[in-house]
Amino acid sequence: MYTCRYCQNKLSTMFVDLGFAPLSNDYIEKQNENKGQLALPLKAAFCEYCKLVQTLDFEMPDQIFNSNYKYFSSYSKSWLQHCKNYVDMIVKRLSLRSDSVVIEIASNDGYLLQYFKDYGISPVGIEPSERVAKAAMKNGIDTIIAFWDSKFADKLEKKADLIIANNVLAHVPDIGDFVYGMKLGLKEKGIVTIEFPHLLNLIRYNQFDTIYHEHYSYLSILAVMNIFKDKGLKIFDIEKLDTHGGSVRVYAAHEENQDVDIRYSVKEALLEEEEAGLAECSLYNEFYQKTKDIKLTILEKLISLKKSGKTIVGYGAAAKGNTLFNYCGIDRTFIDYVADANPHKQNCLLPGSLIPVVSPDEIKKTKPDIIIIIPWNIKDEIKSTLSYSKEWGAKFLVLIPQIEEL
Repeated sequence: MYTCRYCQNKLSTMFVDLGFAPLSNDYIEKQNENKGQLALPLKAAFCEYCKLVQTLDFEMPDQIFNSNYKYFSSYSKSWLQHCKNYVDMIVKRLSLRSDSVVIEIASNDGYLLQYFKDYGISPVGIEPSERVAKAAMKNGIDTIIAFWDSKFADKLEKKADLIIANNVLAHVPDIGDFVYGMKLGLKEKGIVTIEFPHLLNLIRYNQFDTIYHEHYSYLSILAVMNIFKDKGLKIFDIEKLDTHGGSVRVYAAHEENQDVDIRYSVKEALLEEEEAGLAECSLYNEFYQKTKDIKLTILEKLISLKKSGKTIVGYGAAAKGNTLFNYCGIDRTFIDYVADANPHKQNCLLPGSLIPVVSPDEIKKTKPDIIIIIPWNIKDEIKSTLSYSKEWGAKFLVLIPQIEEL
């Protein structure tokens, strides 16, 4: 019997069972194609007590964010623009100065922190993957190679005016200790901002492909508020975002900080979740059945295309695509290759499916009939990038949240 990773109560409500899958960012070097790859159960459950949705079988972070980790944040223009807009906004909102202490947890290759330098602020990044941390350092971003936790935060020489944690809260198995670390690392009047994909959108829009071992938790406002309150932080503002298929940005401060008022946006977000049924087991049971139906629909579409003689490729070797392909059993029988702009992924094979990853130049050479846009959250950006494929009549396809020809 599994117990909740946060509150230790029994887990009895299954959210989804995606079979067995390798780590979604464990890309395979071509010379290792025949060596096999470890596949782990990929299941998630809902805790009726603290409301946290979480994977059941998981790999430890040091086995995921290792020297082979190939995710670099700086390869999406729309994501970079989102980050620049955030920095412009937060510097003004918090009246940050050149001597303000800004820390980003899981800072990757410096994709966001670079924009603070335009304001004369010298931010610090905390990044566990040596490969991407060195890329940030090369670009002049002060980066510490480490995992964030309460022990690390307690040893900080300077506490932060601003702690940023974008798309990382879901990546830690001990979410309580992670949040407590932010409490310890924050100045008395400091602010925390966190962005994460909203569980409500995952359920509404069938985004089961965002479930993989790297994501230990799938977050609702309700669950996050419970955890923050337990650790002495209060959420005082919430913003909805379009990123990653629908995310939220949460603002938090010390419970003792009387300078911040809790805005109506918090009550509004909680009410929306309550009305949607995020606190009820029935919603999670329904989603489990829905994923099975989507799998069959996707396979029917791809089989039909292949039988009609169409050539199919993918664009964007995103982790979400690896979940989708492995769950649906999609391999080189259906997709010839996946093109990606990230050179660290090129000349590798996708985990599990063993589909080759190539340079985007290959699309111009082979002129495929169908291009599946795998990172559907940036489909407009990719469609614009590949607009030249209209010359030979190529069609764009997304498979999630539903099959759609663009």
